Amino acid sequence: MRQRRRQMLGWALVALLVWLIVYPLTLVLLESVRGADGWTTEFFRQFASRKNEWSALWGSLWISAASVFLAGTIGIPLAFLFARFDFPGRRILSGLVALPAVLPPLVGVIAFLFLYGESGFVSHLVRAVFRLDRPPWRLEGAGAILLVHAYSMYVYFYLFTRAGLARVDGSLLEAAASLGAGRWRTTREVVLPLLRPALTGAALLTFMTSLASFSAPYIFGGGFRVMTTQIVSTRLNGDYSLAMVETAALAALALIGFWVFGRGDRGDVLVATAKGAAPIARRFSSRWTRALTGTAAWVLAVVLLLPHLTLVLVSFVPVGTWTIEAIPPEYSVQNYVALVREPERLRPLLNSLGMATVATLAAVALALAAGILIVRQRVRARGVIETLLALPWAVPGTVFAIAIATAFSVSHPWAGRFLLVGTFWILPLAYLVRSLPITGRGIVAGFRQLDPSLEEAAATLGAGAWRTLVRVTLPLLRPALAAAATLAFVTALGDFVTSIVLYTYDTRPISLEILASLRQSDVGVAAAYGVFLMLASAVVFAVGGERREVGA
Repeated sequence: MRQRRRQMLGWALVALLVWLIVYPLTLVLLESVRGADGWTTEFFRQFASRKNEWSALWGSLWISAASVFLAGTIGIPLAFLFARFDFPGRRILSGLVALPAVLPPLVGVIAFLFLYGESGFVSHLVRAVFRLDRPPWRLEGAGAILLVHAYSMYVYFYLFTRAGLARVDGSLLEAAASLGAGRWRTTREVVLPLLRPALTGAALLTFMTSLASFSAPYIFGGGFRVMTTQIVSTRLNGDYSLAMVETAALAALALIGFWVFGRGDRGDVLVATAKGAAPIARRFSSRWTRALTGTAAWVLAVVLLLPHLTLVLVSFVPVGTWTIEAIPPEYSVQNYVALVREPERLRPLLNSLGMATVATLAAVALALAAGILIVRQRVRARGVIETLLALPWAVPGTVFAIAIATAFSVSHPWAGRFLLVGTFWILPLAYLVRSLPITGRGIVAGFRQLDPSLEEAAATLGAGAWRTLVRVTLPLLRPALAAAATLAFVTALGDFVTSIVLYTYDTRPISLEILASLRQSDVGVAAAYGVFLMLASAVVFAVGGERREVGA
């Protein structure tokens, strides 16, 4: 009887995840082939006959591929530099290099706008030095998008490659050297094959993130369109059926990319069991080389910190005081005061905090239930549950936003559809779905690392299932719970991709208020919101890290 109840709970969770994830996507596909007079392929014919649609789809594909190349070109050498060589300030710099990960996507974009845009600090400086009458450049188009993507996404290759290098057994490198292999041949034939899973994972994450990118193309795209901006534009123009076809096309491209990178990771890979430690970082033999490397690394760290520092500086600029000057002439804290004292400025902060909290709690609860059923109860549906938890990660955020808007725009309870569009709950629901891969993978992995004998011991001492969960399992899971909740909360707090499709004026989050402030040329307030997001993300990461250490 108990076993049957467990299986029923497993299938109940499958049904809930299907309703949250698969059902909205299915409705999008159905809407793309349904017109006023019934089923039709007219909208697909319209899509196929329009050059701008194919141009946007191609733009998404090549921008994503180029982003993978640029991010790898930057991130992989940096990982080798900090993992394999010792120079002054190496430990501090290795952390600073990962700082772009702290900036939410939209905040990173506006930081670049203030720093490198035609009205930014660097542009003003160049104009002043060379006495130009106009800005020396326009930060617009595919090049601008790639610049932002390279800055924000090289971190994936850097972190994945560093973690992979830390797991390489130094004895393998010594064996290759003893057999006469030089440094480059050892790297090519031993190290890189061992790093293949890490590099493939970083490439997949970069490709999917770039494909789903909306902030950079929206702010810097100009006349250059990718499919995420094309979908929103088509929907705002009232052509909902064509927007559904565009959404289906982007989802198909994402799944193809996911499949291609997945196949790349299933090839023949050199596998070796690590029996020793990673090789010790080498000191450069030349003092000048060591000093030059350290200096170059510090210069790089300053360049990477400039967007953060720019954002902080602009947040103190009063409205209307910075026009053509190279440096803002006035500074005050009035932008921060406005965020707290003015109800219309404070509301987006409260909205984002509240919606991110609700979404995070719900995502952690679902992931916890999934971990219990998959790992501890080992229900028959465990493979299906894991697949459903990972599915939102393979589909761009714009696609899910359109899908959720479609599913919950009418009240048909008998069909599992409720009128949530325009209410507070639609955005937390979207954030919840987008957070499931983060929370699901982290918490399920945490369950797999637990020793089941501890729970069995609690049961033999008379503890019931609930008491065992509260007193034994959850304390042991604290590191995984903290990590999953931290990532989910920070992602929801700074979300822009799904928010721009689903928000209303009363439920607008911080990201949409930043955009509104930029449109009103209120750059100081926009920067103040960005600083709040940046600091909130840093604080949450710090608290989550402390929780992980306490639970370790």
